Amino acid sequence: MIIIDTDVLIEIFDKRSQKGNQAFEKIEQSGEHIAITSLSLHEIQYGLHKFGKKKIPSVEKLETIDFCKEDAVLSAQLELNAEQKGTPLSRIDAMIAAIVINRKAKLFTFNQKHFQSIPKLSLF
Repeated sequence: MIIIDTDVLIEIFDKRSQKGNQAFEKIEQSGEHIAITSLSLHEIQYGLHKFGKKKIPSVEKLETIDFCKEDAVLSAQLELNAEQKGTPLSRIDAMIAAIVINRKAKLFTFNQKHFQSIPKLSLF
Protein backbone atom coordinates (compact mmCIF):
# COMPACT_ATOMS: atom_id res chain seq x y z
CA MET A 1 0.00 0.00 0.00
CA ILE A 2 1.10 3.55 -0.79
CA ILE A 3 -0.02 6.35 1.50
CA ILE A 4 0.03 9.69 -0.30
CA ASP A 5 1.23 12.74 1.62
CA THR A 6 -0.53 16.10 1.43
CA ASP A 7 2.10 17.77 -0.76
CA VAL A 8 1.72 15.08 -3.43
CA LEU A 9 -2.09 15.33 -3.29
CA ILE A 10 -1.92 19.09 -3.81
CA GLU A 11 0.21 18.65 -6.94
CA ILE A 12 -2.00 15.87 -8.32
CA PHE A 13 -5.18 17.92 -7.92
CA ASP A 14 -3.55 20.97 -9.54
CA LYS A 15 -4.51 20.30 -13.16
CA ARG A 16 -1.66 22.52 -14.41
CA SER A 17 1.07 20.73 -12.45
CA GLN A 18 3.52 18.67 -14.48
CA LYS A 19 4.95 17.39 -11.19
CA GLY A 20 1.44 16.25 -10.21
CA ASN A 21 0.91 14.51 -13.55
CA GLN A 22 4.20 12.64 -13.15
CA ALA A 23 3.30 11.67 -9.58
CA PHE A 24 -0.09 10.35 -10.71
CA GLU A 25 1.56 8.28 -13.48
CA LYS A 26 4.08 6.86 -11.01
CA ILE A 27 1.27 5.79 -8.68
CA GLU A 28 -0.73 4.24 -11.52
CA GLN A 29 2.30 2.35 -12.83
CA SER A 30 3.01 0.89 -9.38
CA GLY A 31 -0.32 -0.97 -9.42
CA GLU A 32 -0.40 -0.69 -5.63
CA HIS A 33 -3.38 0.12 -3.44
CA ILE A 34 -3.41 3.80 -2.40
CA ALA A 35 -4.78 5.69 0.58
CA ILE A 36 -4.39 8.95 2.46
CA THR A 37 -4.35 9.68 6.18
CA SER A 38 -7.06 11.50 8.08
CA LEU A 39 -4.34 14.07 8.82
CA SER A 40 -3.78 14.77 5.12
CA LEU A 41 -7.53 15.01 4.61
CA HIS A 42 -7.58 17.63 7.37
CA GLU A 43 -4.74 19.60 5.77
CA ILE A 44 -6.43 19.56 2.35
CA GLN A 45 -9.81 20.59 3.76
CA TYR A 46 -8.24 23.34 5.86
CA GLY A 47 -6.45 24.77 2.81
CA LEU A 48 -9.58 24.66 0.67
CA HIS A 49 -11.64 26.47 3.30
CA LYS A 50 -8.92 28.97 4.15
CA PHE A 51 -8.37 30.04 0.57
CA GLY A 52 -12.02 29.81 -0.51
CA LYS A 53 -11.35 27.08 -3.06
CA LYS A 54 -13.90 24.68 -4.48
CA LYS A 55 -14.43 21.35 -2.80
CA ILE A 56 -12.53 18.45 -4.41
CA PRO A 57 -14.97 15.52 -4.21
CA SER A 58 -12.39 12.97 -5.38
CA VAL A 59 -10.26 13.62 -2.27
CA GLU A 60 -13.06 12.46 -0.02
CA LYS A 61 -13.51 9.32 -2.13
CA LEU A 62 -9.97 8.14 -1.39
CA GLU A 63 -9.55 5.52 1.30
CA THR A 64 -8.68 7.43 4.46
CA ILE A 65 -6.73 5.84 7.30
CA ASP A 66 -7.46 7.17 10.76
CA PHE A 67 -4.88 8.02 13.43
CA CYS A 68 -5.30 5.51 16.28
CA LYS A 69 -3.87 4.81 19.73
CA GLU A 70 -0.96 2.72 18.39
CA ASP A 71 -0.09 5.56 16.02
CA ALA A 72 -0.14 8.03 18.93
CA VAL A 73 2.30 5.92 20.92
CA LEU A 74 4.70 5.46 17.99
CA SER A 75 4.50 9.08 16.75
CA ALA A 76 5.39 10.42 20.20
CA GLN A 77 8.50 8.22 20.23
CA LEU A 78 9.45 9.20 16.66
CA GLU A 79 9.10 12.89 17.47
CA LEU A 80 11.15 12.57 20.67
CA ASN A 81 13.88 10.51 18.96
CA ALA A 82 14.22 13.08 16.18
CA GLU A 83 14.36 15.91 18.71
CA GLN A 84 17.08 14.12 20.72
CA LYS A 85 19.14 13.61 17.53
CA GLY A 86 18.93 17.35 16.83
CA THR A 87 16.78 16.83 13.74
CA PRO A 88 13.34 17.94 14.89
CA LEU A 89 10.33 16.42 13.18
CA SER A 90 7.03 18.26 13.01
CA ARG A 91 4.27 16.66 15.02
CA ILE A 92 2.08 16.06 11.99
CA ASP A 93 4.98 14.45 10.08
CA ALA A 94 5.63 12.16 13.06
CA MET A 95 1.94 11.25 13.13
CA ILE A 96 1.84 10.50 9.40
CA ALA A 97 5.05 8.45 9.65
CA ALA A 98 3.55 6.39 12.49
CA ILE A 99 0.44 5.62 10.45
CA VAL A 100 2.59 4.47 7.53
CA ILE A 101 4.95 2.35 9.65
CA ASN A 102 2.16 0.69 11.63
CA ARG A 103 0.42 -0.32 8.41
CA LYS A 104 3.64 -1.55 6.79
CA ALA A 105 2.98 0.82 3.89
CA LYS A 106 5.12 3.21 1.84
CA LEU A 107 4.87 6.98 2.01
CA PHE A 108 4.78 9.00 -1.21
CA THR A 109 5.96 12.50 -0.37
CA PHE A 110 7.89 15.26 -2.08
CA ASN A 111 9.27 16.25 1.34
CA GLN A 112 11.61 13.29 1.62
CA LYS A 113 14.06 15.34 3.73
CA HIS A 114 11.45 15.52 6.48
CA PHE A 115 11.08 11.74 6.63
CA GLN A 116 14.32 10.11 5.48
CA SER A 117 15.84 9.85 8.96
CA ILE A 118 12.90 7.92 10.43
CA PRO A 119 13.82 4.29 11.05
CA LYS A 120 11.51 1.66 9.57
CA LEU A 121 9.73 4.19 7.35
CA SER A 122 9.57 3.13 3.69
CA LEU A 123 9.41 5.90 1.11
CA PHE A 124 7.89 5.41 -2.33
